[in-house]
Formats: sequence, C-alpha cells, structure tokens
Amino acid sequence: MRIAVVGGGPGGLYFAALAKQLGPGNEITVWERNAADDTFGFGVVFSDETLGGIEHADPQVYAAMERDFARWDDIDVHYRDRVITSGGHGFAAISRKRLLHILRQRCAGLGVRMYFRTEAPDPATLATGYDLVIAADGASSATRAEFADAFGPEVEARQCKYIWLSTDLVFDAFKFYIVETPYGVMQVHGYPYDATGSTFIVEMHSDVWAAAGFSDLAPAGLPPGQSDEASIARIADLLAGIIGGHQIEANNSKWITFGTLRCRSWRHRNVVLLGDAAHTAHFSIGSGTKLAMEDALALAACLNEQPDVDSALLAYEAERRPVVESTQRAAQASLEWFENLGQYTHQDPEQFAFNIITRSRRVTHDNLRLRDPEFTASVDAWFAADCQRRGLGTGDIVPPMFQPARLRDLELKNRVVVSAMDMYSASDGTPSDFHLVHLGGKAAGGAALVMTEMVCVSPAGRITPGCAGMYAPAHESAWRRVTEFVHRYTTASIGLQLGHSGRKGSTKLMWEGIDEPLEEGNWEVCAPSPIPYLAGLNQVPHELTVAELEQIKAEFVAATVSGERAGFDLIELHCAHGYLLSSFISPVSNRRTDRYGGSLAARLRFPLEVFAAMREAWPAGKPMTVRISATDWVPDGTTAADSLQIAQAFAAAGADAIDVSTGQVTPDEQPAFGRSYQTPFSDAIRNKTGIATVAVGVISSYDDVNSIILAGRADLCAIGRAHLFNPNWTLHAAAAQGYSGPGATWPDQWAAGSRPPQTGRTDGPKPRLALIREASLGTGGTRHARWRPSAAAARAAASAPARPAPARPAQAATVAAPAPTEASP
Repeated sequence: MRIAVVGGGPGGLYFAALAKQLGPGNEITVWERNAADDTFGFGVVFSDETLGGIEHADPQVYAAMERDFARWDDIDVHYRDRVITSGGHGFAAISRKRLLHILRQRCAGLGVRMYFRTEAPDPATLATGYDLVIAADGASSATRAEFADAFGPEVEARQCKYIWLSTDLVFDAFKFYIVETPYGVMQVHGYPYDATGSTFIVEMHSDVWAAAGFSDLAPAGLPPGQSDEASIARIADLLAGIIGGHQIEANNSKWITFGTLRCRSWRHRNVVLLGDAAHTAHFSIGSGTKLAMEDALALAACLNEQPDVDSALLAYEAERRPVVESTQRAAQASLEWFENLGQYTHQDPEQFAFNIITRSRRVTHDNLRLRDPEFTASVDAWFAADCQRRGLGTGDIVPPMFQPARLRDLELKNRVVVSAMDMYSASDGTPSDFHLVHLGGKAAGGAALVMTEMVCVSPAGRITPGCAGMYAPAHESAWRRVTEFVHRYTTASIGLQLGHSGRKGSTKLMWEGIDEPLEEGNWEVCAPSPIPYLAGLNQVPHELTVAELEQIKAEFVAATVSGERAGFDLIELHCAHGYLLSSFISPVSNRRTDRYGGSLAARLRFPLEVFAAMREAWPAGKPMTVRISATDWVPDGTTAADSLQIAQAFAAAGADAIDVSTGQVTPDEQPAFGRSYQTPFSDAIRNKTGIATVAVGVISSYDDVNSIILAGRADLCAIGRAHLFNPNWTLHAAAAQGYSGPGATWPDQWAAGSRPPQTGRTDGPKPRLALIREASLGTGGTRHARWRPSAAAARAAASAPARPAPARPAQAATVAAPAPTEASP
C-alpha cells in the first residue's frame, strides 16, 4: 500500500511506525509543515492503561519513552491554604519534544519517508495518488476542511479561557491550585514532565478573565509563534504565591477558548481522520496525544486485520468512536465543572477535594477507596461529622448513602429514593394489588423513601387508562392500604406524586405504544396552548380558560387532602416531562398571551398557584417537593439557567427539595444521555441556590450514590430502573459495602438472607513476592510516589535544549480546540 500521513505529530508518527512494522512493504510518507524540532506545548501525560497498550504494540518505543518518564501517583489539591492529597493514581509524563524525537527515530529506522517544513499536497491529490490518506493534521485540520461535507465537523464553544505555559518549578505531583482573587476564582493545572520543568495551565471563566483585565491585555491577533507576553506578566504577578522566584515560560502561548470537536464521520472514501483532526476532549481529562496514539494503534491493527481499506476504516471507526465519545462525555463533565468552579468555593476542603477528583464521574468513591483508602476514609469521616453538626446521625462513619436526611419533620434513614415510575396497572384510577406488591416490596428493600407513580388528579388528567388517580373515595382507601403496609412492615416513608397529563394524555399503555393516541375510549386533552405533543399524531389540545385553571387547581388541592387522609408522608408536585404544569413552564408548549404566558415568571404563575394552594392544604410539618425538567434539550426551550429561577421560585413558595429531572417536553429533544447525565443540573441548583435537591437519571450503582452525595451534588438520589431489576437494591448495596445499621434495616423475615450467599472461590493465593511488595506500600496499601528526579536525570534534561522552539502554527481558528498534543490527567 501507498499511505500518505498528513501531520508529523505523535499520532501521525506512531501510526506510520506501527503500519510499517505490520506491513514492511508499505510505502509510507509523512508530511509536517513545521520543522522537526518545532513543537507546541511542553509535556504529555499518559495513564497506566494507555502505556500498557503502547508497551505491547511497540516495546522499542515504550522502552525509549520509559527511560525519560517522570512518574508519580499523587494529586495535590491546594485550596483555602490547605493541601489535600489523594494517591494511587499512577501517572507518567514526558517532554513532548522528547516524545517526538523518539517517534521520529523509530520511523527513520523503519524506513518511513518524512518531510519537514513541507506542506503536504492538497487532500484531493493525495486521495487520488495514494491508497490511504491519514489526516493527522490537528484540530484545525485542512484535510477535514477540504471534505467538510463528508466529515460533518461541529465545534461546541465553551465559556472558559486558558493559556498553556511552563515553569522551571518542578512539581512533584499533579497540582490543582484554586486561587481566589478580587476578580473571581482561577485555577491552575500543573504537572512535571522532566527533571527541569512542569506544565502550568492557567484557566478561568471568561467573566473572571475580563474582570482581571486580560481582555484589555490580550492582543486581538498575534503572529504565529508569538506569545501574549503582557498576559503572561500579569499571570506571574497574580500567581506569584505559587511560582515564587521561578520563571514562567511560553511557547506560542496565548489565550484560547476551548471548543469540543465532534465529527459525524471520520472517514471519506480512502481518507480517514485521526486524533485531534477527528475529535477533541478538554485537557483536564482527555489528552489529545493519548487519544491520537490510541487511534493510531487501532487503525494500524484494523488495516492489518481487515481484507481491504474500506473494511479497515469501517472497523476502526466502529472500535474507536464509542471509546472517544465516552472520553468526551467525561471531559465535558470535567470542563463544565471547571466552568462552574465558583459554585463550589463554599465547600469545606475535604468535600471540595473529593468533588474535584470525582468531577468527570469516571473516578468514584469506590474507585478512590481502592486507590487511596486513607483519603476516602478521611472524607467519609468529614461527612459524618458534618451531618452530626447539622443534627443528622450520630457521627458514625458509614458509607455516605447511609447517613440520614431530614425534610421538615420527616426523618429519612438514608439517601436513597425509589423514583416515581408509572406502572399503568390501575383500573379507573384505582391502584391494584400490583401497586401494593410493587411499592411495598420496594419499601421493604431498604430505600428511605418510596414514591408512587404520577397519580392523576382527574380522569381527564390521566396519561393512559391504566394510570392511578386520587379523585374518588375508592382511590383514597386503596392507597391507604399501601401506606399502611409500608408503615407497618418497613422503616421507609412513602410519598405521593401528583400530576395532570395535559397534552400528553389519552394515550395507550406504554407497552402498547408509548405516546400513541387511544383508538377508542379517548378523552379530550388540554394544555396552556393548542399545540399537540406529536403533530399529526396526538390530539390538538384544548387551550385552558382561566376558569378551567381554577377548577384544575381545586382538583390538585382535593387530591392533596386525600393524600393526607390516605397516610402519605410527603407530596411531590409533578412539573416535569411535558405534562400539564411542565407545559406551562416551557416556552415550547406555552404560547399564551395572557398573564399565564410570556416571560418565565408568567409561565411559572399557574404552577406556583397550584403549589401554594396545595402547601396550604398539606400539614405544615410534612414536606413537599417538586419535580422539574431542568432543560428541554432544545435551543428554544427551558435552559439550565432557567432551572435556577424555577427552583428558587418553588423554594420561595415552600418547596423543601427540587427533584431534578430533564426533558420529555418535546419529541425534538436531543438529550446528552449517559450515566448520571442529569446530576449536573441537580448539582448547579443545589450549589448555586442552596436548595436541597434530588438527583435522578441513570443512577444505578451504590458507588454513584455515594459519590453524588459526598461531593455535594444532591441531598438524595432517586433510583428507578435499578429498583425494577433488583427490588432489594438498597439492602444489597449495604451488604456489598459491609454495612449494617439503622440506614439499612432488613425485615425480620429476611434477616437470614442479609449476608451475600457464598460462591465458589475465584481467586488464587497471591505470589509471595506480590505480598511482600504490597506490604512495602504506605499505610492501607496506598501508593504515594512523588516525582523525585535524580541529579543525573536533571543534568541529562538540562543538557538537552531546555524548551521547545516556537512552532509555525496553522491559521488559528476563532474558537480553537486545546493544544492538540498535551493534556493533564
């Protein structure tokens, strides 16, 4: 094969070396527009997992890299004059310039043809003259731009500014410095890359950046290779407490607004994207070099395994895209955490340190407990003491999910809620034996609070004919049977969720056709505006008059009074998912021109009137919560910023907590679905407004619950489908963590099964030498290795060119992705 590689960065060179080894007869040519010794950035960080892949793919490259690695295990969080350390993480860094030298030498030894200071032929010419074209030309890829219609690139711009620098202060671990300034909070990401220097990235929200004067200092445009010296001098002054007498050094360093690049496709005929040309991930979690070298390894392997180029490129994208998208989701969570850093600076140092380390949701409470049990135990102890200070618990150190909570007079034994889930098993609104078994079983399964499905306040307010109601005497007595079972046989509380279907009513049971209209026995639906949920399928709803609004409000109040008589401990008002009250709040479904439409405050008026009337009818000592959709996931819908105002409005009306869901308001939504994907909305409401929240949405492991609660992202966690899979989810979570106590009480009838059943042994005895090595670790087995370069290493590093020469970069984009070859862990 004749293979053209556009771009001589780590990804392009590593691919060339691997492809040449797998096919010695391949003719491989690399073009790099910069000189061989030119480079952006300073150091590259690798995780142990990535290095394992490199070691097995090309031991010679790995051995050369290993000789120059700076290695360490610790992360230091510098916050409020405290340094909190978490160990056991395992990092290796190398000078980017040294990495490129190793890869160039490897390619030269294998016979790869390389051209430097040479522009590659245009992509169309390469595609015609070569069997395969590798576009490894970075985030501003000219190859991708040439075939933009085929690749479909999109860049999502964000709100932080950052600048990539270096310092001759050699850090001994990864460093997070959180710096409070008169202009707002700034953060520094730092790590060593050899015996002479460290990467030093300064990042802050654009509002802080402007307030600190950088908007006036930063030139509108700088020639390629020139750094923003005025801003760097300002940074040296602001961060003198970190740098001391050491130097800050630049290399084409200027302020960048991060952009996450996603492409619809990575391949077009015989042209394929690799590394930052295909995707970017925020430097706080996703190393561009790491991802590019992993791409290169996968692509080389697929070319070797598949019968032709088309099949190989298809296999490459199928293999790598899920991995990259997972990394991008984690990086997005980390990016947004740093954008919103100011909302966490009220947290105590222990909680803040745990929060920053678990920000991407990839590192969790359980994961940290394995890496650094002392660190995790110290944060658990802080949380236990903090709960006790607030009158919760006895101060005993237990898994965070088993610390108690309180809403008004309601004491909750732990932080787990069985989420409201429609069962569609009622008859004319009357709950059945299925509801007794479903809710009674979940209550016996260990959760602190069990929520009913959305219980409808009128026959016309049902979603389907199978929906439960609270609008007839038979309903009240049937629900009392459920609450009496819960209170008699379990230590759980039970909550009643009340709602009205609005324009999403009169539809089939979920398993018969979700959101599809009834073919017979249908009823008229209503809404704030005559806009159907699914145009051409669902009914056009009747626009409610003011008099009808008063009638519906009265129905909510009557259901609330019935709920009290039926013995419920808590009431939740359903203002989410596109049902009636939600459709008043969302501008997608509310186009009214009277006092109930228009601004957000006006759209909130009717839901708030309903809530206030319910609160007045509900006993003062019993709590009320509200479920909201924090975003509609469409550009013209409710936004995360709106959700803060929505939460504050309900809290002012007497809500004790906000149950933070999202979406289901319009079929046009594009949710960013994934594990715990709605938790950031709960996090923002809780930490920006101080209102208690319930996190919900793909929270399925006790590890996630512990992480969310301990980091302060929510007060309670609502678990839905995991409880359908395992009704005793909470009790089993307690058993798995070795916890027994008031936070997880097994019914007497089940006590004999409170320990996990025995299974066959799956692990063999550890080798004696492994046991000896483990005994040499720190207390509890934690690795706390720091980077301590030897004098010889320092001399060797100093004898090489100390810093990379300024490169001649491609034309800069207005919104650039991160420096494509460097990233912090």
